[in-house]
Amino acid sequence: MSDPTIDELRKKMLHKQLWVIMSRRVVPPEQLQPHVLAHLQHQIKLEKQGILYGAGPATLPGAAEASFGLIIIRAKDEDEARRIADSDPVHVHGLRKYELYQWSMNEGSLNITLNFSDQTYRLD
Repeated sequence: MSDPTIDELRKKMLHKQLWVIMSRRVVPPEQLQPHVLAHLQHQIKLEKQGILYGAGPATLPGAAEASFGLIIIRAKDEDEARRIADSDPVHVHGLRKYELYQWSMNEGSLNITLNFSDQTYRLD
């Protein structure tokens, strides 16, 4: 059996279209701090609505604070993705600026362990 071609491999991939919001602070931390709760509540709301795929800070190894926030969302198109990004309280108040990227998730895996005996789980 011969090795698959690049096209054959790509054809089988997921090709899940998502949107990546890279959000960077543009004000001193103390100016951002009063808005963190509203930002987190907003993220949780998006999560509960099935919009938020994943989010969290991205930090260089050994750095004292995050370089940027990474937010991955589900949206039908760029306009919807921008409306979602623009609705984040830290963006509304001009405390963070963002860049928006369309992302095709092709490879990867998700591992979930469910323990029935004690009703716990683990995500890897």
